[in-house]
Amino acid sequence: MTDRTNNFPPLPKFLRIKPCFYQNVEEEIPLHHQQLVRHAYKLWMLYSFTLCVNVVACIAWWAGGGSAVNFGFSLLWLLVFSPCSYTCWFRPLYKAFRADSSFNFMAFFFIFFAQCVLAFIQSLGISGWGACGWIATVMFFGTNVASAIFMLICTLLFTVDTLLMVFILIKVHRLYRGGGGSFERAQEEWSTGVWKNAPISNAGFNAVSETGPSLPQYPAAVPSYPESNRW
Repeated sequence: MTDRTNNFPPLPKFLRIKPCFYQNVEEEIPLHHQQLVRHAYKLWMLYSFTLCVNVVACIAWWAGGGSAVNFGFSLLWLLVFSPCSYTCWFRPLYKAFRADSSFNFMAFFFIFFAQCVLAFIQSLGISGWGACGWIATVMFFGTNVASAIFMLICTLLFTVDTLLMVFILIKVHRLYRGGGGSFERAQEEWSTGVWKNAPISNAGFNAVSETGPSLPQYPAAVPSYPESNRW
């Protein structure tokens, strides 16, 4: 429990590039919120998978007579949004539940709301934006049915992503407000610089007594959010 070597992303040991983050839900996240954090992580993986499928669908779109611009943008979205969505909204959510950080909760709400809007736009399928959505798919069925079927799969995935993101956003917001969180708390953390430190990073993994390692010790202000229901 004292070894906090970065373990994410899980890269082969022979690469010179090493993992950038330490992630361990069982040890760092309070028990009542572990399921929600895991669901958020799975949602990030689903969105990244959708971006991969979108690249394939845009290739089919291009092969069926569409524009190559869509393929180029789809590849760009995959390379940019996959890592950025992890660092910009999942990590703030992870750190928010780990250390009861109002600042990280606020960062998550603002960025994740933008992510929801982006996923909705991608599900619409505006031509030339590099995303297979409903508008482009329905219109392309009259041009090439085989390509449109690939596009439809991607469209459904973007739609599911959008709905799940809205659900996660509402779920986290209710937990945060139910636990007494507010924008004023986030401002206070910003002004005092508390947001820069993760309280349990030292207390949880470096607390070794004479009898051996102890369980992670959470900060004095233990999150008091209501217990989340199974969903």
